[in-house]
Amino acid sequence: MKKKTYKFFVVLAILVLVITASIAGYSAIKKHVPKKNSSFPSVSDLGNGGSTTYVPSDKQDENGETVPDGSYFTISFFDVGEGDSTLVECDGHYMLVDGGNPSESRFLYSYLEKHGINYLDYIICTHAHEDHVGGLAGALNYASVGTAYCPVTEFDTRAFNSFVKYLGVQGKEVTVPQAGDSFNLGSATVQIIGPVDMSLAEDNENNTSIVLRIKYGETSFLITGDAEEAEELSIVRSRYDLRSTVLRVGHHGSYTSTSEDFIKAVKPEYCVISVGEGNSYGHPHDVVLERIKRYGESILRTDLNGDIVFASDGKDVTYTTEK
Repeated sequence: MKKKTYKFFVVLAILVLVITASIAGYSAIKKHVPKKNSSFPSVSDLGNGGSTTYVPSDKQDENGETVPDGSYFTISFFDVGEGDSTLVECDGHYMLVDGGNPSESRFLYSYLEKHGINYLDYIICTHAHEDHVGGLAGALNYASVGTAYCPVTEFDTRAFNSFVKYLGVQGKEVTVPQAGDSFNLGSATVQIIGPVDMSLAEDNENNTSIVLRIKYGETSFLITGDAEEAEELSIVRSRYDLRSTVLRVGHHGSYTSTSEDFIKAVKPEYCVISVGEGNSYGHPHDVVLERIKRYGESILRTDLNGDIVFASDGKDVTYTTEK
């Protein structure tokens, strides 16, 4: 073969290799560019008035998880005075966490009826105290339920017995979950991470509180009931993943909860406090508000903001408030 011809084929071979590598690299990059989720609900979709804020989330899911096209997620923290009640909706599936005081029974019945929610996949009573279990009887009078969780099956109060009674009408019983249990709510995953140690309830019944973390794509939400510092620390030591975009602050902002170690482990972007206006307990306590502010988290309060509704597209969250 002539020398010029040999050089020509060498150059040609090199060009072919370069072009092939370039095409392969472009394909790999294109393959890993995430698709934009066009199903992120707008404020009008939420059907909620009041103020609106867009919150870019910097929480990267450890697995880079995304949510299916057409999926949606909202979590509503209701203004039920000095109590707690939260409704989670994901892809047409519903979970009600607590029901406020017995006086909120009518509100929950009316809300579910107005929105055509006649089936709740899950009801979670975080613990048996009246300001958490009271209104659940109203919800059960309108909607049927798949599974009802509570840390205890007996508690000698009228409010708790009404909850058990109306579960019984539906042929249901209280299920006591264990730390580590998990289940799906549409495209979201719910994990029970507390109570870890029920013996802590010997000193304080608040430490029976079911603590749960809801993960939806790269966003997450932590609900803590009235868990006190002792239960919080037992959960931290158990090394569950506590990082959450939104934290529903424990025990209405009492100084006995939201310990420094706990909030540092959660690293929330937003803290929601469910609290009654002018309550006799002085909730939320200044020491808790200062502790939260020290780490830079923003605070929303039902006594000041009314109902607080977060929506997530699996990557970013928005919220609306309505007083």
